[in-house]
Amino acid sequence: MDVTVLLAMFLIFIGAFIQTATGFGMAIVASPLLLYISPDYIPGPIIIVGLFIASINTFKYRTQISLNGLKKSTIGLLPGSCVGAAILYFIDVAQLSVLLGSTVLIAVGASLLPFKVDVTPRRLMLAGFFSGFLGTSSGIGGPPMALLLQHQNVNQIRANLAGFFLMSSTLSLVIQIPIGYMSIKHVLLALPLIPAGYAGHKLAISVLPRISQKLVRNISLALCVVAGLGAVYSGLKII
Repeated sequence: MDVTVLLAMFLIFIGAFIQTATGFGMAIVASPLLLYISPDYIPGPIIIVGLFIASINTFKYRTQISLNGLKKSTIGLLPGSCVGAAILYFIDVAQLSVLLGSTVLIAVGASLLPFKVDVTPRRLMLAGFFSGFLGTSSGIGGPPMALLLQHQNVNQIRANLAGFFLMSSTLSLVIQIPIGYMSIKHVLLALPLIPAGYAGHKLAISVLPRISQKLVRNISLALCVVAGLGAVYSGLKII
């Protein structure tokens, strides 16, 4: 197997582990480095893997999903995804790299903010819009919704994020077809990544009771900063 594919599988493995542990984060950890390996991995293939993981978690935590909240966030999802597709159509690889890295760094900064944001229907719609925009354009749609839901019970966070990602990933993939970012080529690129994502998910399930969630979060944030800075630097160097 090609070294590039093995490296991509490793990144997805780590990302899926973190996503299962914290509710989101696979794209934040993996996307900047996947873009460096090959631009074709972003955003389509990583969204396919995210859809797979979201399907598993949606079924696992299905009894704790807030259907009303999911409906509200979906209202903002469609227009946000359309705006994201328009951005994706008009930018090149270097600009995508800067967008990706900046998104990661902003997400890390936002996750460290000390204040609590109350969940309201209006904020769910806004979070849905920005998640759709970022998810379709860069593959990183988690931060806006995760930031809004971060003070819920851990299993509620995992459940509601998984349900939202199931909807948003499906919509993003459909919207990417007419602009050329989702094709048979992208599906084939995603195929070897899916088992790696599943392995990371299963490992997280088995070890989560024995490790500190705070430790996992701190390590993932540190990795995100490194990956985000690297993506911005790489994009600016090309420009």
